[in-house]
Amino acid sequence: MSFTIQDLIQRLDLEVLEHNIFRGYSRDIGTERIYGGQVLAQALVAAQRTVEDGRPIHSMHGYFILPGQLETPVVYFVDRLRDGGSFTTRRVTAIQNGNAIFNLSASFHAAEEPALEHQSAMPEVPGPEEFRPELDLIREGAERIPEHLRDVLTQDRALDFRNVDDASPFDTSERPPRQRYWVKAIGEVGDHPTTHRAVLAYASDYGLLVTSLRPHGMSHRDDRLMVASLDHSIWFHRPFRVDEWLLYCVDSPVSYGGLGFARGAYYDQEGRLVASVAQEGLIRVRTR
Repeated sequence: MSFTIQDLIQRLDLEVLEHNIFRGYSRDIGTERIYGGQVLAQALVAAQRTVEDGRPIHSMHGYFILPGQLETPVVYFVDRLRDGGSFTTRRVTAIQNGNAIFNLSASFHAAEEPALEHQSAMPEVPGPEEFRPELDLIREGAERIPEHLRDVLTQDRALDFRNVDDASPFDTSERPPRQRYWVKAIGEVGDHPTTHRAVLAYASDYGLLVTSLRPHGMSHRDDRLMVASLDHSIWFHRPFRVDEWLLYCVDSPVSYGGLGFARGAYYDQEGRLVASVAQEGLIRVRTR
């Protein structure tokens, strides 16, 4: 069983149904519902397809409304809100069974010459070759995975995640609210910038909200919890490639009232900050 980068790119190649209307299909990666990063990525692709060449997405802000069903295709309706001299604005609504499950606002910006520049420094961490793929560690502890999830969680992956801070993906001890991953697509992605941005959007939902659980010694699969992404934002700062290593630095500065907040930054190996991410989600402890 496998889910390769080519399988992922195929999921991002949406079917055209009508003017401004697209359809996408899902793949179970062990979430037992549509993985939020997939909806993010497909909505990004749908919006970008209605925008002229040379005007890539620079920011996207999405709200998860209902859980997505894996067996049902998702239809994406794109509203063309504005086509300006420098900026283009789109709204995307993802529909399943007649209900909106996700809503996205996206802004696109014509390329400009670099002007004022600054950025936060990339953390000093060992390179990706110093760490083992997370999938190898998961496979070594496969007997600790519930049997009904074992095959899907140990299948070949589209992305290689290597955790800088933790040796074991099964560790649920209380830890600081941060995670740092090296991540790279396993295989060639091609040269189209939209594909690279969509794959990064897909990857950005991985390990983000669960960082809010680390100080509490809990896992997102803990039966005591209700965990769900509520919103997700991405800002794309510079060109990058997802088939080259990126460092994803995530921290969670606060959780309160059943909500956890996390933010992330992607750096390339040259130390350039290429994208920023933020998400709030439900981390409600069940009372019964």
